Amino acid sequence: MPARQRIRNVVAIISEPQSPFELSVAVEVFGVDRVADGVPKYDFAVCALEPGPVEAVGGFTITTPYGLERTSRADLVIVPTWARPDTPPPLEMVEALRAALDRGAIVASFCTGAFALAHAGLLDARRCTTHHHHIDAFRAAFPDIIVDPDVLYVSDGRVVTSAGTAAAIDLCLHLVRESDGAEVATKIARRMVVPPQRDGGQAQFIHKPVVECRDSALSELLDRLLADVAAEHTVEDMAASMSMSPRSFARRFVEQTGTTPYKWLVQQRIQYAQHLLEQTDDPMDKVAVRSGFKDAATMRVHFGRIVKTTPTAYRRAFAGV
Repeated sequence: MPARQRIRNVVAIISEPQSPFELSVAVEVFGVDRVADGVPKYDFAVCALEPGPVEAVGGFTITTPYGLERTSRADLVIVPTWARPDTPPPLEMVEALRAALDRGAIVASFCTGAFALAHAGLLDARRCTTHHHHIDAFRAAFPDIIVDPDVLYVSDGRVVTSAGTAAAIDLCLHLVRESDGAEVATKIARRMVVPPQRDGGQAQFIHKPVVECRDSALSELLDRLLADVAAEHTVEDMAASMSMSPRSFARRFVEQTGTTPYKWLVQQRIQYAQHLLEQTDDPMDKVAVRSGFKDAATMRVHFGRIVKTTPTAYRRAFAGV
């Protein structure tokens, strides 16, 4: 596993007509000051291809004092969308994206932004994804680039691409997690009222959909479970606490969260184990027990399946950074 790459300076490049949702994802994750919550402050800016207001989808405009020169000091450059897939970006934008990657920055795209990265040559010999609606057009335009239509995001080196709309949230939280750890990503996710990561952990390819839990009673139960993930929590006990049969409870749980109670609980225990591996020097058996696993061997099996690495390798890469 590579050493963690810190992100502190973030730039989003907007173009006409700009989709406001994808841009707002970048703003929400990196542009909101959450220092009081223990989240690092990101120096965030929106830059435009040329001076003047930028037309946005929905009938309004966006203005920013920054141009492409603002990308020169960014750790992360984001292309939220590129509304003209058949049209290459202007040379100035292509050069800015290439320069960012060449000097070690991360370059990311949301949705149709992958077309801009492809036109700029940043996806050559890389895997990527984009909105499923545009997969055929992407393949026709760039037949030599491997595009995966069945995933939420792809991280290939320092180039990261997401599928459409809400998948951009997953990509951003993934980048925060890689930069600042599970605890910070979870704090941002909780403020956004979204799960901190989809089933599959830090794997590059994640398939499960994020479903916000809108059931207040179930949400309260999840909070209680999170407060003590190491305790034994059976489906029967969970169901009883909500005065439901186990079968009805399991069905509602899947409807509200997109996963089963068991898978959800294992996921939360792995996240807590990651926190312990990052923040403590506890031996593996103690980390396992504190996280709710019987022993280190059991934890290792689940850790490898979800995080795609071993607890030892994870600690070596992320402890104390």
